[in-house]
Amino acid sequence: MARTSNQERSTAETSVKLSLNLDGTGQGVIDSGIGFFDHMLNLMTAHGLFDLTLVCDGDIDVDGHHSVEDIGITLGTAFKDALGDKRGIHRYGTFFLPMDETLVLVSLDFSGRPILVYDDGGNLAPMIGGYDTELTEEFLRAFAVNAGLTLHVKVLYGKNSHHKVEGIFKALGHALRQAVEPDPRVEGIPSTKGVL
Repeated sequence: MARTSNQERSTAETSVKLSLNLDGTGQGVIDSGIGFFDHMLNLMTAHGLFDLTLVCDGDIDVDGHHSVEDIGITLGTAFKDALGDKRGIHRYGTFFLPMDETLVLVSLDFSGRPILVYDDGGNLAPMIGGYDTELTEEFLRAFAVNAGLTLHVKVLYGKNSHHKVEGIFKALGHALRQAVEPDPRVEGIPSTKGVL
């Protein structure tokens, strides 16, 4: 059964359209209007081995906040939709990712109990290209809430802001890949409650 989702979200501030395939090959065609954010989403997609086509027409003449947050909302909704009742998945994913001098941990659970615990290690440059680094947390929160995801993200150490943010998105891709992959030993819902 295909684990795919097509989503659209339109507001007075943004219009987001995306197509997600959880069982893809890591192909991303992404246009958020923010070059560095496109790069991060492409990395997450490639390392997660899912396919993502995404276009956002947002008010980036104001700033990138609305676009990044609404992409997080729409992508989280797509993951929730594509996973359905989550039957037969691993459910959990944890990944440590080294990015040169930086080390990042992402650990997550498709629990249905959304929360974000976020620690970027501090001292991030305010901007990377045209990307406001504060928006990383906003994206992750919107994604976690709408995917029903318990999500812990921690930069353990590092100096370079680009490496820190890139490490987060790559580690997120790997952890998502672990969590959504089918587990042949799990016959039903991976919870003693019988529902997630």
